[in-house]
Amino acid sequence: MNRLYFGDNLKWLRDRREFPNASVDLVYLDPPFNSNADYNVLFREPSGAVSQAQFHAFTDTWSWADAAETYHAFIDNCPNVAVVELMEAFHSFLKHSPMMAYLAMMAPRLVELHRVLKPTGSLYLHCDPTASHYLRMLMDGIFGAENFRNEVVWKRTTAKTLMTRRLPSNHGIRARFSRHMILTISNEKTEKKYSFRDPDGRRYTLGDLTNPNRNRPNLTYEFLGHHKVWRWTKERMQKAYEAGLVVQPSPGAVPRVKRYLDEREGKPLDDVWTDIAPLNSQAQERLGYPTQK
Repeated sequence: MNRLYFGDNLKWLRDRREFPNASVDLVYLDPPFNSNADYNVLFREPSGAVSQAQFHAFTDTWSWADAAETYHAFIDNCPNVAVVELMEAFHSFLKHSPMMAYLAMMAPRLVELHRVLKPTGSLYLHCDPTASHYLRMLMDGIFGAENFRNEVVWKRTTAKTLMTRRLPSNHGIRARFSRHMILTISNEKTEKKYSFRDPDGRRYTLGDLTNPNRNRPNLTYEFLGHHKVWRWTKERMQKAYEAGLVVQPSPGAVPRVKRYLDEREGKPLDDVWTDIAPLNSQAQERLGYPTQK
């Protein structure tokens, strides 16, 4: 489905015809806080008029006067007792602060996002250190602390001018949660390449065993009815064949070697990202969205 929704995201998330339970594979959200900015309207109604819902959705100002009703409605209606108790604990020490207003806005949205996320799905929440610790606790309550996966640190800029009271901020934070303890890696391109499976489930592809260098007398011999220049010695070839690593894809075919997916070399992705440059004014993918990453 390729569809763009705009306006108050909570209104859309609560529309169960559009977003039924366990219907979403991936959620990425970047809710701003303390940016002291009123973001410009990007979309208009079909009539061409400015969308007021869109305008308010991107105004980064938080006050308890606006959030009090949302907070009390959430406390009265949320079925998750642990989350209600957590929000009440926040309220007891944050009082009627902008941070509490922000959490009152985020809580019902995170509850709905948890509802629509598939059991195999993941949620990535991008935030800065201003509110990340509160949001992490809130998500522990909603998703379960056992479903926290990673805190990803994105080094987004070079260091700024030295500050006198604190170190300059030089990174963003992404908290990654999943719906349940189900971690399935699915890559269509990889699965297509490694399309064969052993009885134990290991994926493999078949590689060439012939030698491109034809002037190798010591590697020239007959094997399984094929006289060729091979990459391996005859002794090594025979041992690999007996171990089941060299096979004939079909009767009489040229022997090939199994190359297993789980033995493929590569650098695992970790939780510190330093190689993703921020968008600049000349980037082709820039859309003019104020907080686009």
